[in-house]
Amino acid sequence: MSIFMPILGVIVTVLAGWAMIKRYQTHMVLLFAGLVLIAAAAFCTDVNFLPKGVKPSGFAGFDIFSLLVSIGKKQASGIGFLIMAAGGFAAYMEKIGAANALVRLTVTPLKKMNSPYIVLVLGYIIGQLLVMVIPSAAGLAMLLLVALFPILKGVGVSPAAAVAVIGTSAGMTLGPSSGTANLAAKVAGLDPIIYFVQYQLPVAIPTLIAVALTHYFVQRYYDKKNDEVYQAAEAVKAKEVPQVPGWYAIFPLLPIAMMIIFSKLVFAKVKIDTIAALFLVWVFVVIVELIRTRDAKKIFKDAMAMFQAMGKMFTGIVALIICAEFFANGLKVSGVIDILINSAQGIGAGMIAMTVILALIVGLVTFLTGSGVGAYSSFAALAPDVATGLGGTVASLVTPMQFASGMFRAMSPVAGVIIAVAGAAGITPLAVVRRTWLPMVVGMVVTFIANAIFVA
Repeated sequence: MSIFMPILGVIVTVLAGWAMIKRYQTHMVLLFAGLVLIAAAAFCTDVNFLPKGVKPSGFAGFDIFSLLVSIGKKQASGIGFLIMAAGGFAAYMEKIGAANALVRLTVTPLKKMNSPYIVLVLGYIIGQLLVMVIPSAAGLAMLLLVALFPILKGVGVSPAAAVAVIGTSAGMTLGPSSGTANLAAKVAGLDPIIYFVQYQLPVAIPTLIAVALTHYFVQRYYDKKNDEVYQAAEAVKAKEVPQVPGWYAIFPLLPIAMMIIFSKLVFAKVKIDTIAALFLVWVFVVIVELIRTRDAKKIFKDAMAMFQAMGKMFTGIVALIICAEFFANGLKVSGVIDILINSAQGIGAGMIAMTVILALIVGLVTFLTGSGVGAYSSFAALAPDVATGLGGTVASLVTPMQFASGMFRAMSPVAGVIIAVAGAAGITPLAVVRRTWLPMVVGMVVTFIANAIFVA
């Protein structure tokens, strides 16, 4: 392959990054970046860019879109449908008040404690655990601003410290309900619950402890400085949700519990698919709602939140994954990935070094754009080729990349979740970020170390 294609690959990648930083629509940027690279490969080289099972049409221009169709079919029927189901289930849990009930149940015990910064640390841990069943960073932040924010202020923590902790609560997107975690599991060729238990948790636990301890000292230090400039805070009100019994808090946890029980981790003779578990619990909760309220018309209308959110998930995340994989295919045929792998081998950089490099690239794009999903989706599809080229495992590569997409978002002043929590406290996003960057940097360092010890 001539030097033309790798140079074009680098130029297109840089331009795509610039466009995303400038807030051009990420889906379309990645789609057209991939289109340029694959078109160049189709008409200027003899590289076969079609996946196995897809026959050439006889005209390279048509083959480009055959590739796009193939990627779309694969993602929409596979990982894409799983992500849609998980997002739809989370939306339904929020719609009926079960997610709110879970948040209230978990934060209520904090009211009885008197040590402000211990409460702060526990609040962070609770938020990071809740992200397993409430995977939306912004959605979880809104619930915590209503339920946790008043508690933290009540025990004597500054509003700035409180929102800094809330803004980092989705730093690690854990569990089979998260879109990026599902994508990581798919790329690694693992069942989502196996990926969660055997690969995410060994890295997440020490990272969680390190971030929590760093929050304790950082927030106490800045509270003693007391130099924030507060303005009028935006009123944060709870969404209109039904008043439901406290035991509704168990519903968001049921799919994860079922997937753990009916897997090789506990009871291997019976196994339940992730999507099947989500739909089973959804139908079960609808039946419970019918028995409890006897208002079939309203309950069926609320149940449609599952399908409505699935459509939104396709528009927001699944379509992005399709465009990102199309772009990743363009990078592959351009030869950029081969050069990256050969260069790493040439300078003696192994899997650990390459993991750090790719995670930091994802983190940098996330920091500049404020979108962790976009950055991670753009590079996740490259992981299998890089891991194979360097003789490592895909799981050890994608986990730090995935965590970087959340942690760097929590220290980006242009991220939606940071802007939202800053408004609730009446401070600027930069004032929040100065309190979040060190806990997140410590978290990334521990992520790399734990990943190298327990996963690589």
